[in-house]
Amino acid sequence: MAKQTLSPKKVADSRTVMTELIMPNDTNPMGNLMGGYLMRWMDIVCAICAGKHCEAHVVTAAVDYISFQNPISLGDVITLEASVTRAFNTSVEVYVEVFASNMKGQQPRRCNHAYFTFVALDDKRKNPISVPPVIPLSSEEQHLFEGAARRRELRLILSGRIKPKDATEVRKFFADLE
Repeated sequence: MAKQTLSPKKVADSRTVMTELIMPNDTNPMGNLMGGYLMRWMDIVCAICAGKHCEAHVVTAAVDYISFQNPISLGDVITLEASVTRAFNTSVEVYVEVFASNMKGQQPRRCNHAYFTFVALDDKRKNPISVPPVIPLSSEEQHLFEGAARRRELRLILSGRIKPKDATEVRKFFADLE
């Protein structure tokens, strides 16, 4: 079977934005958004973004790092912004940022960010399929694109799928320390 050639896509083609109002049932006893609810929304917005890029059903394969920098309070409005940073063979890395403000749009602040990895599946939702390459255009997109190879390699090392001695991107990053 011949390998299909997929047309590259710009980051903007799949960029996804989601907004939520923090209600009483979303909060802990201190009146702040519960982390699990935020992680669920982050997974949803990232899955939509990855699905748009891949034009396929996707499943979450990894979540690298979720930072909780600033609390999000009852009544805040949050905006989750997700973008594909890079495509590999059958997977894509998605970067998500979470911003909060009050209902009037005042006091905006960046509260969270994370990297999610998704694998694209065939129409039967059983087997991984090839994904389109990413075209980074802005300097920010290029920066995230370049760092994605190192983050992927770290994921593979931490999951035991490759040995640290076989890591090429991570070794380059630390070559100056030797």
